[in-house]
Amino acid sequence: MLLIVKLGGSTLEEGVSEEFVRDVKSAAASHKVVIVHGGGARVTEIATKLGKDQKFIVSPEGFRSRYTDRETVEIYTMVMAGKINKEMVLALQSQGVNAVGLSGLDGSLAAAERKKQLVIMDERGRKRVIEGGYTGKITKVNASLLNLLVDNGYTPVIAPVAIGSECEPLNTDGDRMAANIAGSLKADMLILLTDVTGISLEGKLVTRMNVIEAKDALPRIGHGMITKIYAALEAIDLGVKKVVIAPGLESSPISRSIESKCGTVIER
Repeated sequence: MLLIVKLGGSTLEEGVSEEFVRDVKSAAASHKVVIVHGGGARVTEIATKLGKDQKFIVSPEGFRSRYTDRETVEIYTMVMAGKINKEMVLALQSQGVNAVGLSGLDGSLAAAERKKQLVIMDERGRKRVIEGGYTGKITKVNASLLNLLVDNGYTPVIAPVAIGSECEPLNTDGDRMAANIAGSLKADMLILLTDVTGISLEGKLVTRMNVIEAKDALPRIGHGMITKIYAALEAIDLGVKKVVIAPGLESSPISRSIESKCGTVIER
């Protein structure tokens, strides 16, 4: 079975946990695994130390994202593809997982279209159009490169930095990158690990949803979870069989997700 695992930045604030590494090792013993990671909080922390204040925007659909100008994308690339990515690779290698650190820049692994303009909601709740900066939407994944690695026993670890049409680095959402990778590889399962137990509605965990139920839930979901639902729907539309939004801070989240024993399972 081919698994795409997205480790959210909220689960990386204390670094790569030994529990996560053991779980990846266990999964990789009998499955093919590709990891995509986040790390937005670390980007903000280091950018602030460098004297670059970070600006966040919200789209009319409810997506909250980082506004990425030229200086910010340079810091973003440095932290994501450099510091966080290599920390994960070292942690996995220390436990015998043959990890390979990549970003979307390497081998044009993930190409993206640069957004020329962004529609945002201002402080008064009105729509505004601003320059797009260095943010991109994934348009193509180099599936042959990833298949070459996983078929030869490697575990790719991918930072959410894409390559634009002018060979510029672009900030892309990690959940959406994971969804596109999962779809391009026709993965059996996409696991989105986060810092909550799954999708909760009216204070109650929803353990299973179909596509229609997930779409209906969107207006009742907050900024933190809405991107994951969109990513889940995108992955399923691209042919992924199952998506699990699971608690990445609990024990064995990958193994338990495979068995549908935690989080929220979304299927067609």
